[in-house]
Amino acid sequence: MAKKKKKRKEIKRKLLHKYRLVILNESTFEEKISFKLSRLNVFVTGSLCIIGLIGFTTLLIAFTPLREYIPGYSSTKLKREATVLTYKTDSLVRTLNYTNKYLDNIRMVLKGDIENTEFNRDSLYENFKLDPASVDLTPIKEDSLLRMEVALEDKYNLFDTSGRNENLVLFTPVTGTISQGFNSEQGHYAVDVVAKRDTPVKAVADGIVVFSEWTAETGYVIIIEHDRGLLSVYKHNGSLSKTQGELVRSGEVVASIGNTGELTTGPHLHFEIWNNGAPVNPQDFIDFN
Repeated sequence: MAKKKKKRKEIKRKLLHKYRLVILNESTFEEKISFKLSRLNVFVTGSLCIIGLIGFTTLLIAFTPLREYIPGYSSTKLKREATVLTYKTDSLVRTLNYTNKYLDNIRMVLKGDIENTEFNRDSLYENFKLDPASVDLTPIKEDSLLRMEVALEDKYNLFDTSGRNENLVLFTPVTGTISQGFNSEQGHYAVDVVAKRDTPVKAVADGIVVFSEWTAETGYVIIIEHDRGLLSVYKHNGSLSKTQGELVRSGEVVASIGNTGELTTGPHLHFEIWNNGAPVNPQDFIDFN
């Protein structure tokens, strides 16, 4: 027991024993600076300096661009690029889903594969019902001025690009005798118009060509997308004048009458109109005679 106490006293004495650190001029031995030190002071001061240095280094790495040079840390630029790519990927997936759905609708139009459901054929553009009593029909000044301006224009101009006409007028694609009319019960969602071979087939309205190819069953087929979810389909053509992606005007020649494809019995146009994915009777809107 006495030895342990003696040993503790010896350790304490060594830790608290005073030393003097003197800095001298080597030439004149003049004392410049002196410090009173002990082993305990040196240990405590050294430990605090090491802890402070570690903390400063940690903060420097964590909150400055220097961390990019430390193995295991990702750069800010890389994170920013990854975020941008994530948003782009999400947009591309959404666009791809829309495109696939759109292509499915085009495929359905080509095959005529649709269930016989009831829908309103009275209007191509009736998407909702409106109570007339809730509408204020009192003319305003701007409406009167617009009516006067429209009255002075050529109202029979098919290629009018003013953009003021709200109603879409359908142009007759070809005139001739109808050999088979629209019959949803039999799955014939079109009218077959008999005409002479090579007779020009015209677009029923302004639009963009979304399909222009050869198919085994219906020969040369062209499909045009118009405003308000309207599609016009022209099958069994002898030739096509437009390619996919081209813009067409109302009344512009897009094909010619032919007898192509397996499901045909002579030169004629198999013409369909689809409104928002539903087939409608073209004779309700176009006079083929």
